[in-house]
Amino acid sequence: MGVMPTLPMSRSLTLEDFEAVRDVEDGHRYELIDGVLVVTPSPVPVHQRVVTRVWQLLSQDAPPGHEAFVAPLDIRLAVDTVVQPDILVAAAAAIGARRLDGVPVLAVEVLSPSTRHFDLSLKHSRYEEAGCPNYWVIDPHEPSLRAWHLTRDGYHLVAHVVGDEVAELADPWPLRIIPRALTNEP
Repeated sequence: MGVMPTLPMSRSLTLEDFEAVRDVEDGHRYELIDGVLVVTPSPVPVHQRVVTRVWQLLSQDAPPGHEAFVAPLDIRLAVDTVVQPDILVAAAAAIGARRLDGVPVLAVEVLSPSTRHFDLSLKHSRYEEAGCPNYWVIDPHEPSLRAWHLTRDGYHLVAHVVGDEVAELADPWPLRIIPRALTNEP
């Protein structure tokens, strides 16, 4: 367990400041959004169940040259923004030694009470501004899935399904997702 470094209070944080924090192992997740450090608690079991099942769906159907990852894995979207989506899909060429420097093919966030606002508004807009082609948000408590695809006019909602409804998604590759199947205990 590392010791939290002292961070500057008179300016926005930079990637260098964030790098000093990222190796602290205290059970929290750290992200940098617009120069502000965002700290969230570790997830609960239903959250991790959804993450694991979506990762399995994406991994089993991933075309050559693409790989699915689960958090924590940093994505540098800008000099003052480093995010860790719950699940991401990246082209092999974009994967660096320490992080993804660039935009993933897909970013997926699983909502929790502590991240709901960030995932639905702030992160949604940051992924859109960065040019992430696909963004999904899954609410394990409803359960539901919302999927957006980037067009030249910004994100367009391509699916919003609840419970046992089926999302037939074309991007990043064809997938069928049923929100309740992601949350059911085995």
